[in-house]
Amino acid sequence: MAGGPRRELTRLDAAALIIGVIVGAGIFQVVPDVARGTPGPAAMLGLWLLGGVLSFCGAAVYAELAAAWPEAGGDYAFLSRAAGPWAGFLFAWLHAVVIRPGDIAVMAFAFATYAAPLVRELSGGRADLPEWVWAAGAVAALTAVHAAGVRTGTRTQNALTALKVGGLLAVIGLATAATPAAPPTAAPEPLPAAVALILVLFTYGGWNEIAFVAGEVRNPGHNIPRALALGLGTVTTLYVLANAAFLHARGGHAGVAASRAVAAEAAAGALPGASLWVSALIAVSALGAVHGLIFAGARVPFAAGRDHPLFRPLAAWNERCGAPAWALAFQGGLAVLLVVVLRSFVDTLLYTAAPVYLFYLATTLALPALRRRHPERPRPVRAPAWAVAAFAITCAYLAWRAVAYRPPIAAAALGLAALGWPLWRLSRRMGPAGSAQTAETE
Repeated sequence: MAGGPRRELTRLDAAALIIGVIVGAGIFQVVPDVARGTPGPAAMLGLWLLGGVLSFCGAAVYAELAAAWPEAGGDYAFLSRAAGPWAGFLFAWLHAVVIRPGDIAVMAFAFATYAAPLVRELSGGRADLPEWVWAAGAVAALTAVHAAGVRTGTRTQNALTALKVGGLLAVIGLATAATPAAPPTAAPEPLPAAVALILVLFTYGGWNEIAFVAGEVRNPGHNIPRALALGLGTVTTLYVLANAAFLHARGGHAGVAASRAVAAEAAAGALPGASLWVSALIAVSALGAVHGLIFAGARVPFAAGRDHPLFRPLAAWNERCGAPAWALAFQGGLAVLLVVVLRSFVDTLLYTAAPVYLFYLATTLALPALRRRHPERPRPVRAPAWAVAAFAITCAYLAWRAVAYRPPIAAAALGLAALGWPLWRLSRRMGPAGSAQTAETE
């Protein structure tokens, strides 16, 4: 059906979306590895603070862009305006087939890692399904929730966010009250500090999701920057408090580094038998992240479908349910396919890492280009030059480290990116690009 997004998202909706996407299972999974990559507790907490600062730098870039051009599509719209329709098409292609389905699959695997054994134990072994089945089922079910309508989606997102933030606060409280554990007898194998930083920034990933739904936020010039500040400030505070509580409960830095399931172990120190509900908390956290990723990600192929003939079938906006139904189905189908084929949290994460940071870099470099091209554009928020430079350098470094760490998997994803250029030429032969943002750069 014809039509498009309506501005229905409040500042609280947008902040809940950011928190809901960021606070997934990552904080519970990577804390011991981050400890292994730091020499002591001060450095460990400092690295988590650094992750928050670098994320704020990126948020400042995206806040300026999204407030100046509050349109659906996020990076797609910004790159189209800065470099031309080919740049937006390449982002939309890689986002549609690699980045967003991979992100959704990563968090679905995290959900399944905790949900499958939890249900198995609670059912006495009767519900013994493979983890990939749980992951695929979560993607399919939440895609259907969003296809039911935008208000259904945001209400579900807000409820999931409130549940998992409350649960994380409960874990922090239990870990703080726990009797400190004895230090380990053997030191765990250390990890390079660069890898630890990659893991920290992975757990902060998702703050840019606000740009994908900027066209649906009320009073965007006022609400977008405040939603980013509220969302990231909340997440950084929660992460630092959680790590400080884990350090206390596990008897110090060495105890955290040696942990296998740090949140469950820390909570059990104050309340024996807490591992079951902690596992449920982690599953809910991951489920909330999957929900937010599905909601925001479908807006990119929707926006590309209005501009490029190859994506045109995905531009159908269903007015009855207020959602891009075909874009949601396309995105969800690819995410389920990745779950079935890869069947691995780590491999799926590495599949997306290099493309994610390369396009973060491209969007950051688009900011000064758009400032020069459109100096008259109102900018309720202006990113400091130091923040733009710091984030650009960070993105380039992380993309390089991702390729160097797992070259074959990175090559597979970047090979798919290379297919975008011949597909762009094919799309041009099918018809002209068709939006105001692409026309400005032609």
